[in-house]
Amino acid sequence: MGRLDGKVALVSGAARGMGQAEAQLFAAEGAKVAVCDIIDDEGKAVASEIGSSAIFQHLDVTREEDWAAATAATTAAFGKLDVLVNNAGIGEIVPFAEMTLEDYRRVTEVNQTGVFLGMKAAIEPMTAAGGGSIINISSIDGLVGATSVLHYIASKWAVRGMTKAAAMELGDRGIRVNSVHPGFIHTMIGNPKGTPRPEGRTVLDDFTARWTPLGRTGEPEDIAKLVLFLASDDSAYSTGSEFTADGGMITGYPSPGTES
Repeated sequence: MGRLDGKVALVSGAARGMGQAEAQLFAAEGAKVAVCDIIDDEGKAVASEIGSSAIFQHLDVTREEDWAAATAATTAAFGKLDVLVNNAGIGEIVPFAEMTLEDYRRVTEVNQTGVFLGMKAAIEPMTAAGGGSIINISSIDGLVGATSVLHYIASKWAVRGMTKAAAMELGDRGIRVNSVHPGFIHTMIGNPKGTPRPEGRTVLDDFTARWTPLGRTGEPEDIAKLVLFLASDDSAYSTGSEFTADGGMITGYPSPGTES
């Protein structure tokens, strides 16, 4: 018996990385899944691999009409909507002094506005289903600061705040809303140059080995398992909270002279 038996989920950004791992794990745990992404060919391949428990739906998270179509397709195929994972996101490195308004808007439109639109689109179908769980993928950059990613920081802090505000307003509908804050994960954002793995280590691997207590870069499956908990009834009394999975990255820093 799966932890998501009888549930229907929509995952944005599900063509690769964490979204793909989430969609695949959800299906393995008994859910019907709408695999949604702007990358059609890869998204269709993920849905095809999952099989009859999945559909693919094109979704540009910045377009309200795409969200309406995605929720409609999900409920038409599977009868309801119980779980939404706002996973789609983008990131890029741009020093603040060089960052343009276009740079800022491009990142916040996907990472922040996309989450707003996704949550909004889920309200009615989840209310009709008697409740549900919304999981917003933020980042450790929604908990701390970092250099050369001010736009990304702004978007991920916004996701954390919107999660809490939405949880307060949607609780009486039976809708829970939580945020997940991954650390450095082997995805296209975490490894934008696409350095081959596992044939060779990346700069990211060297960084996390030094600065993460667990000594490794995370895998998409590490996040998917946490998202599964929040999607399931095991987390029935959790809402408005942030859940961090970063290998301990932001726990603290070594005392001067004690670094190994």
